[in-house]
Amino acid sequence: MIRLENLCKIHSLHGRHKIVARNIHATFPSGVSIGLFGRNGAGKSTLLQMIAGTLAPDRGAVLRQGTVSWPVGFAGSFHPDLTGAQNTRFIARIYGVDTDELVAFVAEFAELGGHFHLPLRSYSSGMRARLAFGCSMGIRFDTYLVDEVTSVGDALFRQKSERVFRARLAESGAIVVSHSVALLERLCTAGAVLEDGRLVFYPRIATAIAHYTALLGVDRARLD
Repeated sequence: MIRLENLCKIHSLHGRHKIVARNIHATFPSGVSIGLFGRNGAGKSTLLQMIAGTLAPDRGAVLRQGTVSWPVGFAGSFHPDLTGAQNTRFIARIYGVDTDELVAFVAEFAELGGHFHLPLRSYSSGMRARLAFGCSMGIRFDTYLVDEVTSVGDALFRQKSERVFRARLAESGAIVVSHSVALLERLCTAGAVLEDGRLVFYPRIATAIAHYTALLGVDRARLD
């Protein structure tokens, strides 16, 4: 379970202010896959970072029960001078999992070939995302935080990513951000809508989609 208590966050840049979280109170149940909807710039990725603990709120708290992943696909914690394999081993040691097993899983999943043993600074953004997604999926968390990562790669790789992620959802929960309403509809059973710093949680994904489409003023079919 993840509970947000009076969560507040404002981004300020050059005298301009953007409210991401406005006294948000919400509870995400354990073992439930939740699609997070919101316009571009609403603050979905920022909210995921606060839930992960990689970004501090201005006020309020995030209470977590069970293990929570870093935002899946986020490669900011990788060391650019280490190879993909070395970064993977480092992550395995941090999370206390078998290093050889995680390296073998990531090597097969990410499909980086020889680049897996080259420094991360030589990677494209897509390669970094695939490495990060592989590391995340190779470690069992109670709740996965996912930000658009299943859009990385070609059609076959996206299908594989979704298949592996579905397998994790059989025993874990998730909070998923994606511009694909169809993807969230396939993966998630519940939903939440973030707008103007306010978050509304819905136990049924269909209700969240209806809220989101009404917010945009478009038909559901136009979002597929």
